[in-house]
Amino acid sequence: MVDKYLMLIDGKWVRANSKESFEVKNPATGEVLALVPKGDREDAKKALVAASKAFPTWAATPSSKRAGFMKKTAQIIRERCDEIAKTLTKEQGKPLNEAKGEVRSAADAIEYFAEEAHRMLGEIIPTSSAKRRSLVMKQPVGPVAAIGPWNYPVSLLSWKIGPALIAGCTVVIKPSSLTPLSVIEFVNCFMDAEIPQGVINLVTGPGSTVGNELVENPIARKIAFTGETATGKEIMRRASSGVKRLSLELGGNCPLIVCDDANVEAAVKGGVYRAFRNMGQVCNSINRIYVDEKLFDRFVSYFVEMTEKLRIGNGLEEPDVDLGPMVSDEQRKHVIEHIEDAVKKGAKIECGGRIPQGEKFKNGFFLEPTVLTNVNHDMRVMKEETFGPVAPIMAVSNFEEAVRLANSTPYGLVSYVYTRDIKRAFWIAENLECGTVGINNVSGGEVPYPYGGWKESGFGLELSHHGVEEYLQIKHIRIDTGY
Repeated sequence: MVDKYLMLIDGKWVRANSKESFEVKNPATGEVLALVPKGDREDAKKALVAASKAFPTWAATPSSKRAGFMKKTAQIIRERCDEIAKTLTKEQGKPLNEAKGEVRSAADAIEYFAEEAHRMLGEIIPTSSAKRRSLVMKQPVGPVAAIGPWNYPVSLLSWKIGPALIAGCTVVIKPSSLTPLSVIEFVNCFMDAEIPQGVINLVTGPGSTVGNELVENPIARKIAFTGETATGKEIMRRASSGVKRLSLELGGNCPLIVCDDANVEAAVKGGVYRAFRNMGQVCNSINRIYVDEKLFDRFVSYFVEMTEKLRIGNGLEEPDVDLGPMVSDEQRKHVIEHIEDAVKKGAKIECGGRIPQGEKFKNGFFLEPTVLTNVNHDMRVMKEETFGPVAPIMAVSNFEEAVRLANSTPYGLVSYVYTRDIKRAFWIAENLECGTVGINNVSGGEVPYPYGGWKESGFGLELSHHGVEEYLQIKHIRIDTGY
């Protein structure tokens, strides 16, 4: 029997205004998992009104009390980790053990931001007059629309919900229509922590209706979005009439630079992990690799060897596999188009590039992890975000050329570098046009450290205390004491 889920508006779990619903499918099997309300503009308006009504009381609630609700929520999320992770694997495809890690990281993020209650500090600024005082205080921006992606639906929304709530903002969440189920279960943890009515709301449905209403409606004073650059540009256009605050975490097309003095084994292990994790469906995935020509053959040989060892399967039935399916057939077709474009322009497939055969793969959206060589920047795979399990590797004459090529696309989210020379590492890091640089490591976003893009990878920061500042606005109070 297919499960039926509901939306959350003003503290109540409800059906869509239209009474319509849409299907959510398992990308590993093609089976229908659940029916979810197909919200529309009217539902989004109701949720925004609820968030607006709840905002004054929530903003006036002491931050330590807001933190208490959040810490209780984090505890509930951890208690339900296995349950939420199972749902996440079913709808998104990532292996179960990886899904558990995502849910745990979301709980950690909510708890971390709760602790920021003690660090939202104001200022007293000296003035030129003995009779005057200048105070700087921070206040919440207002109701927030948090629009999440399908690749890490729980954790990436926690990066938005956590700082918004501790800052004193109320929230309306729109999850991806591909992966709404785990988000609904995640949000239910806030309700069971008895967060006040209307502080957190959730509306499911198409971006063309629900998303556009959240972006355009003047009630929403800030939009926090993770997704494609093209969608981010459309959000900017639609939000411009309201002069809203925006945080946009957009496409990555992230480069890996391997210098001539690099530890090849470490670079390959890091590269394979970051290129193919979650089937390459990560904003900070390695999309292109520049290897010094002195190490090129050795690097490619070992990279192919490691890639061919990756195990693909249904992440629910085989929790320890390395890779699950892609999220949809549409996404898989997009990746195959990039591979075909590269091959047509002269690229060589070193391994992968095919849809795996066999009974366990026949109904899912699986694709073999693919390594390409003989690539150049005329190919889509080198200049666009593929968002799939493809690693194109290009030889370069030196690290300066690698940096030039790395900076040659419109993107600037994360870059990765392997070198043993600290002076060179700093030069490369300082000259790369991106928001994050990993030197001899490929770690993703971690809660205590700021995360955000440059250029067409977006603007606004997530995570760390900088992420909280995105949900606060500064007020200067000037007082004449009269004595």
